[in-house]
Amino acid sequence: MQPFIVPLSGLASGKTHFRWQAEGQFFSGFENSEILDADLVVDVEVDKSGRFTGVDLGIRGTVVVACDRCLGDLILPVSVRQSFSVKFGEVPEGESSADEGGREIILLPETDADMDLGQIVYDYVCTSLPLSRVHPEGECDPETVKYLNSEDNGDAEESDLTVESPFAALKNLLDER
Repeated sequence: MQPFIVPLSGLASGKTHFRWQAEGQFFSGFENSEILDADLVVDVEVDKSGRFTGVDLGIRGTVVVACDRCLGDLILPVSVRQSFSVKFGEVPEGESSADEGGREIILLPETDADMDLGQIVYDYVCTSLPLSRVHPEGECDPETVKYLNSEDNGDAEESDLTVESPFAALKNLLDER
């Protein structure tokens, strides 16, 4: 897995550009990732000026997830633009980040010389995906759709009750009323 490390302590003043590729192997490193494969380009522009460090993050490409209907591979586009500021110091108790002029603030300990953007990239990609992930109408796996649309689904319940089930007697009590 390629690290998404920005060496903050070694950056010169001004703008510095980074570009990384994020593929399926990157997402497999996270627990319970729903992303099966990916082809993403991660562009980062770091603007360092004195104690101010601004980061502009851009992620674009595609990811592969399972379709909620047929469980087949579904390719989804990803396009994320996010800006945040990096500040050094202790995180105030009960606060994890703040907002400054439209930029999220990420607080890092004074001792951190590098900033790992791996978790941030993962989080922004996951939150950019739609809640309902299904193929457009007619593009799901036809075999799965045929099974989902079959009329046999209701008959299975009744046949289970007739086969020496302990609940068969209860069903007869309801029918007698």
